[in-house]
Amino acid sequence: MITLTETAKDYLKSMVDDGGKKYAHLSVKGGGCAGFEYKWDMVDDVEKGSLIDDVLVLDKMAEMFVLGCTVDYIKEFGGSYLTVKNPNAHSSCGCG
Repeated sequence: MITLTETAKDYLKSMVDDGGKKYAHLSVKGGGCAGFEYKWDMVDDVEKGSLIDDVLVLDKMAEMFVLGCTVDYIKEFGGSYLTVKNPNAHSSCGCG
């Protein structure tokens, strides 16, 4: 359904440990400049979706929009961030 790279898993696990919550949560909401935007949060339970790699809860409503995606954690000189690489996206926003 969705793939987490090793760097993304390590980062999410560190955020879970530091944040006191049990899981990272990924959802999709409409209204972004390219149609949809990904929303990250921390949650205590898996009731909101499917558990991926024991660290990420994928929102039930987001499943159809992230089918085949890869979540990666990028470290660059200017900063670091999570990115969702979606092979089904027809366009994307220039602001990231």
